[in-house]
Amino acid sequence: MAYPTNYRYTREHEWIGLDGKIGTIGITDYAQNSLGDIVYVDAPKVGDEVKAHSTFGSVESVKAVSDLYSPVSGKVTAVNEELKNAPDKINESPHEAWIIKVELADLAEYEKLLDAEAYEKFVAEETGH
Repeated sequence: MAYPTNYRYTREHEWIGLDGKIGTIGITDYAQNSLGDIVYVDAPKVGDEVKAHSTFGSVESVKAVSDLYSPVSGKVTAVNEELKNAPDKINESPHEAWIIKVELADLAEYEKLLDAEAYEKFVAEETGH
């Protein structure tokens, strides 16, 4: 699967799309594929602060529980409530099913993240393909 070029990526397999100062965050196709069927998403509440490279929640699948790491620091402005009842939306369309939206505290953090090409290269190195 091609990774959207309008997103930035982390080495922990999260993506972020930017609209002004609001970052929309989810997990990559690689992450959902590695996890298998997602059965639960634990996310912060609106108004919570998140820190770049720190845990903000977790995703539970039939295989394991995996921590979610925020690509940026800021304040949570929205949580995808739909995932409470339909966490499998992440498996169906990982690059559309967002988890949280964050008002960025520092745009420079976004600029330091991997672009799609660098992320694809990272995944290829990690998987040996």
